[in-house]
Amino acid sequence: MRRGLPSRGFYRLRVNAMANRITHFEIYGEATQRLAEFYHRVFGWHVEQMEAVDYWRINTGSDEASSLNGGLTYRALPDLNGWMVYVQVPVLDETVELIKSLGGSVIRPKTAVPKAAWVTIVADPAKNIFGVWQADPTAFPLPEPD
Repeated sequence: MRRGLPSRGFYRLRVNAMANRITHFEIYGEATQRLAEFYHRVFGWHVEQMEAVDYWRINTGSDEASSLNGGLTYRALPDLNGWMVYVQVPVLDETVELIKSLGGSVIRPKTAVPKAAWVTIVADPAKNIFGVWQADPTAFPLPEPD
């Protein structure tokens, strides 16, 4: 076994983890129109505001199914700077429990992205933040109690 790395058996057991690919990225800020123009001018990305929501779709330029595209929106968490990546998982609740059992934490609990997915924002043991995403075209937020 190499120093600091799990034994080779670990990798055989986790082969299915390769299916947990990064689905998209998000960029956060207050002046979203200005940021949209910034990323369009710097990288040539197609940035388009979605109808009726404060969210901008970012197409990085490739039409390939394997390309990584993203979005631009207001900050989901105060003082969140940088870009956040989302990892698609088969079962969100099980993945979140595994993250917590391995020393990670939940930053923002499970929420619905209407008609797209369920998402939870988590941190690894070193406090690096990322999202875990379970695709679900029926996802919809539960009504708030009166």
